[in-house]
Amino acid sequence: MTIYEKLVDIQGRLKAPKNQKNNFGRYNYRSCEDILEAVKPLLTKHKLCLTISDKIIEMPSLNIAYVEAFAILREGERDRDNYDYQEVMVRAQAGIDFNRKGMDISQSFGSSSSYARKYALNGLFLIDDTKDADATNTHDKTMPKTLDAMPELKKGTEAFNKVKEAVGKGFTMEE
Repeated sequence: MTIYEKLVDIQGRLKAPKNQKNNFGRYNYRSCEDILEAVKPLLTKHKLCLTISDKIIEMPSLNIAYVEAFAILREGERDRDNYDYQEVMVRAQAGIDFNRKGMDISQSFGSSSSYARKYALNGLFLIDDTKDADATNTHDKTMPKTLDAMPELKKGTEAFNKVKEAVGKGFTMEE
């Protein structure tokens, strides 16, 4: 069985449900750790090695920095004299917000690293972060299509205060 056949088997068998709960945003999610916990038995079964690493990239001309995470699935031996191995690599990026409220710089880097790693794993193992459109279709009854269609927020209302709190924690208006 080739590494690609093994990967297809893992992609078909991997179950990484969204068991984490964001109470503020009222949504479920899965973490990088959840994916790793679910995939380890499948890696063991197929005798595959998974490594994850990060690289920080700065773009001074644009005044931005981001984490690039690499998820590498490897089979075989790799040492100084032996290159008898195959690998599949996927990478993903996440921006670093140096001024994120409520976080020091190490927390900001860690948050971006976790996010990039999770999405590299999602790409490698074909984990979809969305539900089927028919399962979530509200027939345009519950959510506006754009921010412009949202009701106006009046200062001092409960809705205004919730949005103000969320933005203070680093959420965007869309979130």
